[in-house]
Amino acid sequence: MDSSVQQDLAKLFLRIVLGALILLHGVAKLRGGIAGIEGMVQAHGLPGWLAYGVVIGEVIAPLMLLAGYHARIGGVAIAINMLVAIALVHMGELGRFNGQGGWAIELQAMFLVTAVAIALLGPGKYSANGR
Repeated sequence: MDSSVQQDLAKLFLRIVLGALILLHGVAKLRGGIAGIEGMVQAHGLPGWLAYGVVIGEVIAPLMLLAGYHARIGGVAIAINMLVAIALVHMGELGRFNGQGGWAIELQAMFLVTAVAIALLGPGKYSANGR
């Protein structure tokens, strides 16, 4: 298998895995309502309407990744979403370890770094944009 095919498959796998995992979080938030997030945002002194950004970062952007449609923009949106989530929810865990010895925010960090990688790499050949 030539290296360009391998690179395009790797980009596809990154997009599909990140898109699916983040979308699950978004669907759960849509089912449970955004009121809890709105309250958390307001507790930090920010306007409540910013909570609706979760729909962009956890529903629309993952769908963009899954389709490979403007995946770079989707990756940036997910990265911003993860930075906001870390800032609002996980700041106290930055220097902590979990019960298994791993970093307490390793999942959030993996989502963030993978989103940045997709934003830098692009969607690959196997995408709606085909680049």
